Amino acid sequence: MPDIRAIIADDEEQLRSYLKSRLSEVWPELVICGEAENGREALKVIEKEQPHIAFLDIRMPGLSGMEVARKIAGACRVVFITAYDQYAVEAFESEAIDYLLKPVTNERLKNTVNRIKKQIAASSTAPSDLSEVVERLMTGLQERHAPGYLQWIRAQQGHSTRLIPVDEVSYFKASEKYTMVMTAVGESLISKPIKELADELDPDKFWRIHRGTIVNAGCIDKVSRSLTGRGVIKLKDRPELLTVSRTYIHIFKQM
Repeated sequence: MPDIRAIIADDEEQLRSYLKSRLSEVWPELVICGEAENGREALKVIEKEQPHIAFLDIRMPGLSGMEVARKIAGACRVVFITAYDQYAVEAFESEAIDYLLKPVTNERLKNTVNRIKKQIAASSTAPSDLSEVVERLMTGLQERHAPGYLQWIRAQQGHSTRLIPVDEVSYFKASEKYTMVMTAVGESLISKPIKELADELDPDKFWRIHRGTIVNAGCIDKVSRSLTGRGVIKLKDRPELLTVSRTYIHIFKQM
């Protein structure tokens, strides 16, 4: 079998590197022949390199991954990289296009790789023109999906950048001009103000409990009352206690 070539299109360089690294582990024979950081660049790379597979992030500047897939329908196989929630992902599962949900896991990637290998082995013809499928997906996701929320935190550590999935964050805490990102294994600093973070995080998962604190609801072990009447949160994965200000204590009264 000749070398199978693929391109990766994602506007986040670190996420492209992350996927490339994971692919090298589960499919070492795969040749990554090009990368793109936006939709228009992806079209140029696909035209030039003529890959067998295009890994396309759905949300990219210029042209979305969906729009790129529509324009290249039949040219190569498409795997969407998506941060959409599980309900919207059902749209992909009912169609003939594969997807990877961020953050991409090795187990899910192996399933995708095995599926692609079987498709390639079973047919020597070009991939089917799935333009109608893409149109249905675009329409369905536009109707069903709420505004996207932050999926990754990029924390600078020395000369490198650490990518932290938001689901691994226990809580965020304002610290002068920075925001502390607290996880079960440590802490990092980011320059994004906590007020801006509050607008980008899923409010069903991340609750503001103080002007300077946002907690991951899934990391809460229990909530009790202090002698002064404030709420006190005990976390599952960190030893410190978090204080709920009176402004936000109503969140827990309604539970």
